[in-house]
Amino acid sequence: MSVETAQPRPHLLLLDTASLYFRAFFGVKDLREAPDGTPTNATRGLLDMVATLVTRFRPTHLVACWDDDWRPEFRVRAIPTYKAHRLADGAVDEEQVPDELAAQVPVLRRALEAFGIPVLGSPGYEADDVIGTLTARHKDRMAVSIVTGDRDLFQLVDDAAGVTVVYTARAGVRDAEEIREADLQARYGVATGAQYADMAMLRGDTSDGLPGVKGIGDKTAAQLIATYGSLEGLRRAVADGDPELKGARRANLLAASDYLDVAPLVVTVAPDAPLPDMPLTVPRELADPGTLQQLVEAYDLGSPVGRLMKALDLRPG
Repeated sequence: MSVETAQPRPHLLLLDTASLYFRAFFGVKDLREAPDGTPTNATRGLLDMVATLVTRFRPTHLVACWDDDWRPEFRVRAIPTYKAHRLADGAVDEEQVPDELAAQVPVLRRALEAFGIPVLGSPGYEADDVIGTLTARHKDRMAVSIVTGDRDLFQLVDDAAGVTVVYTARAGVRDAEEIREADLQARYGVATGAQYADMAMLRGDTSDGLPGVKGIGDKTAAQLIATYGSLEGLRRAVADGDPELKGARRANLLAASDYLDVAPLVVTVAPDAPLPDMPLTVPRELADPGTLQQLVEAYDLGSPVGRLMKALDLRPG
């Protein structure tokens, strides 16, 4: 009698690629250059990070999510200050990025593509929206882990659907924390990813140019969301004259009405960005061994490329 071996549940690992290569650029102190003078620390660091993550999580599916637009027009229309402080001097839509990093971004993207790792972006959307869309598409069929240093993506945490955030900001990639609903409750006093998003809208975020509501920080925002269930529930209570909402707090919430009308358009990641329907499985063979070898020789990437090939269990083409 044959015994069937239970197959592990498929596992999708979504990389917030820019978050990782910025971390690599500022975290990898070895600033060796390629023969043509191009720095390589972000490229080498990113490849090492992916190798570490693949080794730890053993995903069946893997995507490097890309910012086709880091400051989408629909968000800027809603809140003009959105990421405005990150604009390059005199630019309308160009992000301020160190020259030494900007030179590496095309190289590291070519390396990922040569491995056969899907690199997915969507015109007019951020990587966060790509992550939100792929999560919405696949969470009912496989576990989803989102690798990022950005707390904004905590909104996607969903224990029932098996969606976690692998948070790199505190302990780095090697010892990254896995954020679940219990962590959101313990740290922020909110029970779900959706409540985290509502709390974030109330408190605002200076790093993204979101003003929030005057006088409301993390703790107060969490208390209000916990009490009223959601931002919508809180606003309904304000409109209905809830006697618990009075004085300066009520005045500040009313004064922020215009902001709160549009904040969900900015803070909530899109679940429906247009993306091609393509295989997302972890590569079983190199997609472009010739290009990868050229990159190894041109940028001295032999060590990190070898580590990622070993993590993916790939053989030279």
